[in-house]
Amino acid sequence: MSEHQALLRRIPSIDRLLGAPELRALADECPHVLLREAAQQAVAEIRQLILDEQAGPSSVDPETAAARAAALAKHLMQPSLRRVINVTGTLLHTNLGRAPLCQAALQAVEEVSRGYSNLEYDLEAGRRGKRFSHVEKLICRLTGAEAAHVVNNNAGAVLLALAALAGGRKALVSRGELIEIGGSFRIPDIMAAGGTRMVEVGTTNKTHLADYQGAIDPETGLILKVHTSNYRILGFTEAVTGAELAELAHAHGLPVLEDLGSGLLLDLTPYGLPREPTVRETLAHGIDLVTFSGDKLLGGPQAGLIVGRKEYVDRLRQHPMARALRLDKMTLAALEATLQLYLDPDRARQELPTLRMLATPAETLHARSSRLLPLLREAVGEQMEVEMIEATAPVGGGALPLAELPGWVLACRPAALSLNRLTRYLREATVPVIGRIQDDRLLIDPRTLDESDENLLLQTLKDILNP
Repeated sequence: MSEHQALLRRIPSIDRLLGAPELRALADECPHVLLREAAQQAVAEIRQLILDEQAGPSSVDPETAAARAAALAKHLMQPSLRRVINVTGTLLHTNLGRAPLCQAALQAVEEVSRGYSNLEYDLEAGRRGKRFSHVEKLICRLTGAEAAHVVNNNAGAVLLALAALAGGRKALVSRGELIEIGGSFRIPDIMAAGGTRMVEVGTTNKTHLADYQGAIDPETGLILKVHTSNYRILGFTEAVTGAELAELAHAHGLPVLEDLGSGLLLDLTPYGLPREPTVRETLAHGIDLVTFSGDKLLGGPQAGLIVGRKEYVDRLRQHPMARALRLDKMTLAALEATLQLYLDPDRARQELPTLRMLATPAETLHARSSRLLPLLREAVGEQMEVEMIEATAPVGGGALPLAELPGWVLACRPAALSLNRLTRYLREATVPVIGRIQDDRLLIDPRTLDESDENLLLQTLKDILNP
């Protein structure tokens, strides 16, 4: 009998693995079907390693095999969607869930999720109500709008507005505003999905009022203006203002819809950030409907907010698509709690993580990096070279494309591991750690690192580099 055949015969059976102490200890927290799947997978892996001549006698030791199966079982029990530690420095990281929620929003979600709620019940009248009513008055108070509606995201908001106001008709849009954002959201595609016929006006870098004027005909349903929130066209450029568009459109009995993308409720220039129009300012220009995201610069949950003139908002609500795009109770609870903070701007700046991180000065990041530097060096020992350097970070999420947030980061270069292996181990941690690679080093940016996660980050790196 060959050595391979002997090893294959010695692989523990699945039933023996299921009876091992390592797997029995998991029986109370792990369903039997997952324990059996883990045992089967462990046996299959050991068999393949033997066939590939990558395993020796120790691999078929019952305790070693049971430990492998237990590790696989724990992996199978992990939820697919779970929290991560973001040290990329990108505040609104689309892949990492964009804006973290404030404590008030988390409490609101927990409270409304515990049991039943008045989601679509009017407590005062004692009859069926409308779910959007929980936030409409609040949104109108903050933006100056006549009416407001909320849907599941900003792409849905734009789609609904186009379908309800210009379905089957033409919509005019400047060539310089045919944006595309992550996830293949493209204005031409959204307009087509909304049943509108897109009419491009102007050129990429210059669009004049006369371009819109010349394109209006009896088939025109609306004029669309798109704020280029994720890019800028610089140099020899010209664009038509919202006020000019509103005056032209209203003279022809047409509405103007403006997509702000990552809409703002507060001016961010006091933080040294580029000037961006607020929702209130945009409506004040005469724009009929404004759409924007809830999970970007607003700092709340994923949602699409639609604000403006009541006659147009009412038409949106009556469209069949409105039901398909509606929000659930947990998102509404988080959105209401987030918006409540904006009634006191100072409180919003303090309690909303997005605004707080945006406002963090470089000096504060220098102090945090200085404090973390010796702790990190102690945790990793000689396994990694660590130094503190200046670095900038983007806002992310298609917001403030020209803004580079100044700060200080910890630059790490492992001594033995490759960067690819280090980042893989970090991703595979119980609480995954996501950083960014720059100049052949892993950068740890404290701007997006919650202070409560600092010790966990240090321990994770210590465990990886000093197993």
